[in-house]
Amino acid sequence: MDVAIRNKSRKKNARIQSNWQDRLFDFSVYGIAIMMIIMIVYPLWFIIIASFSSPTDVSNGTVWFWPKEWKLNGYIELLKNEAIWRGYLNTIIYTVVGTFIALCVNIPAGFALSRPDLMGRGWITTFYIVPMFFGGGLIPTYLTVKNFGLLDTFWVLVLPFSVSAFNIIIARTFFKNSIPEDLWEAAQMDGCSTIRYFFTIVLPLSKAVLAVIGLWTAVGIWNSWFDAMIYISNENLQPLQLILRRILIMNETLFEMASGNLASELRNLSDMMKYAAIVVSTLPIMLLYPFLQKYFNQGIMIGSIKE
Repeated sequence: MDVAIRNKSRKKNARIQSNWQDRLFDFSVYGIAIMMIIMIVYPLWFIIIASFSSPTDVSNGTVWFWPKEWKLNGYIELLKNEAIWRGYLNTIIYTVVGTFIALCVNIPAGFALSRPDLMGRGWITTFYIVPMFFGGGLIPTYLTVKNFGLLDTFWVLVLPFSVSAFNIIIARTFFKNSIPEDLWEAAQMDGCSTIRYFFTIVLPLSKAVLAVIGLWTAVGIWNSWFDAMIYISNENLQPLQLILRRILIMNETLFEMASGNLASELRNLSDMMKYAAIVVSTLPIMLLYPFLQKYFNQGIMIGSIKE
C-alpha cells in the first residue's frame, strides 16, 4: 500500500513539474514573440505618429506613442503637388502590369523546368542560374534597352526586368514538390494536353506560389526608383518614388539657401514631409499583405526550402 501511495505521489509531482516546465516554455515563447512584434511594429508606428508631429517634439524625444500636437503640414505640402498624384497613378499601373507580366513569364518557365521530360533541362537551369551571380553591368544594360527603343517609354519598367531567375527557381521547386506526378498521369489518361493540364489543374493548385511571387514582384516594382531615374526622363512617366525623391531633394536645396527663421521653418517642414513621404509611399503596398497572408507562409516555405 505504501509503495502504491509513493508511486502515485511521484507521478503527481512529475506531472506538476511537467506542467510547470510547459508553462515556462510557453511563457518564454510568447514573450519572445511579443518582443519581436514590438520591435517590428513600433518603428512603423513611430513613423506614422512622427508624420503628424512637430519635428521639434520628435527631435527632443517627447514623442513616443502618440503625437504631442497633431499637425498636417507635411501631408498638405506633399499632397498639394500635382506630380504626386500623377506618380501614384503611374506607380499603380507599373505595379499591376509589371506583376502580371512577371507572373506570365516566370510561372510557366518554373513549371517547364519542373517537368522531368523537358529536354536539356539541366542546361536551361544553368542558363538561368549563371546570371544570378554574374551581370553585364549598368552600361551594357542601358545600351541594350536603348537599342530596343524602350528608353523613355512605359514598357521600360515592366518588360526588360520581368524575368527573375530567383522566382523561376522558387516556382520550379514548388511545382516539383507540391504537385503530385499522379495528377499528370491521370490527366494524360483523360487525353489532357500539357497546356490544358497547366491551366486547368496546376494553376488552381498553385495559389500559394502565385501569391508569393506576385507580392515580391509588386513590392519590388512599387519601391523601384533607380531604374526610373536611369531610363525615364519624361516627368509624365515617372513613378511615385522618383517624384518623392525629387521633391525632398528640392526642399533640402531650398533649406540650404535660406537663413534665419525661414531656414528653421523650412527645416521643420522638410522633416515633416520626409515622414509623410514614407507613409504615403509604403502604406498602399503594405495593405496587400493581410489579403495574401494565408498563401504567403505556405508558398515561401514550400517553394524555397524543399528540393
